[in-house]
Amino acid sequence: MNTSETQSSVPSSEATRAASVFGARGPLRPSAKVLPEHARGHNRSLVLQTLYASGPMSRADVSRETGLTRVTVSDLVADLISEELILDLGPREGSRPGKPATLLDVDRAAHQIIGMDLSEHDAFHAALMNLDGEILDRLSIPLAGAHGEDALNLVIELARAMAARATKPLQGIGVGTPGIVDFDGVILRAPNLGWKNVPLRALLSAATGEEVIVANDANAAVLAEHGFGGADSNFILIRIGHGVGSGLLVDGSPLVGSRFAAGEIGHVSVGTDGGPQCACGKEACLETWLATPRLDAEIARITATEPTEAAREEAITGLLRQAGERLGIALAPVLATLDLTEVVLAGPPHLLDGELSTACLETLRGRTMSDVFGDVRLRTTDLGRDIVLRGSAVMVLLDRLGVS
Repeated sequence: MNTSETQSSVPSSEATRAASVFGARGPLRPSAKVLPEHARGHNRSLVLQTLYASGPMSRADVSRETGLTRVTVSDLVADLISEELILDLGPREGSRPGKPATLLDVDRAAHQIIGMDLSEHDAFHAALMNLDGEILDRLSIPLAGAHGEDALNLVIELARAMAARATKPLQGIGVGTPGIVDFDGVILRAPNLGWKNVPLRALLSAATGEEVIVANDANAAVLAEHGFGGADSNFILIRIGHGVGSGLLVDGSPLVGSRFAAGEIGHVSVGTDGGPQCACGKEACLETWLATPRLDAEIARITATEPTEAAREEAITGLLRQAGERLGIALAPVLATLDLTEVVLAGPPHLLDGELSTACLETLRGRTMSDVFGDVRLRTTDLGRDIVLRGSAVMVLLDRLGVS
């Protein structure tokens, strides 16, 4: 399927905004004032980020926290109140003498966000969220084997249906999708869905009339783990679903790469001993060992064919350990090259918890310098199956408000 010609070398405004979301201009969260020529937009985000992270504060509190003058803070706050992004909560309670300070906070309920997750092999999912990423409403649509244009039509149908259920003004729609996605929201290639050069951002924006930002599902999941999951500033997240992908955060900035393919490890061949045929045309790609449909199908086969419970348990343990070992082999050089401190796994708990994770960590430690990387942490995300949905919300927050 080819629905878009080669993109222009001149970046669009959408591409510039998406580049900012994914770290092309530095760390995700603004933390200090900048030069005058860049000041207003940055300082606006700085005030919003301070309130978003800390909760109710006075203008004087914001001034002290950000280093901005009180006049600058008051000016920015006035604009943000008029945009219904900041809420005046009234006087601070307390016994200090003098006029009590007025507290401010981000108006978290005044706007909504739609997040979409296209990474599951059996269904597409969408959620309506507030500015805290809390899910207010959900919709799913079965994939039922849809491919190419049929799958694209399902995405458009789902986006329209979810937008119709919004009860407050929408800040935008964020989409996490399998495949390689450029800053214009064009899916350059998604083999499992049969998409090539699909301008998904433009199609969804035209269908809904809303601002849309599209990214690889693993990159969206990284933003969720950083924003809502408590991850540090140097980690890799492995997203296991329809395929296998990874997202990277290094020194607080996401890595996308010159071809928008940083972290695209699912189609790296693992080992020299051959393996199953992959949808991309090669053999022994990591996702042939690790993708959810493949593992679930193999577990079902084992359950149906092994004669005893002990034999079934042994075969399933071997299958999951083999998958974990292959993942560890793929990750070890990445871990060592980037000096990462943490590996986060996101995907079905029945596959990831237990033998697969244990084998992966053992392989990582066995293939790297133990005195340097022996303390690397490996865990599964606490955000569960909503991680891409919530990461899509973070994309919109970063794009529209500059906060995460």
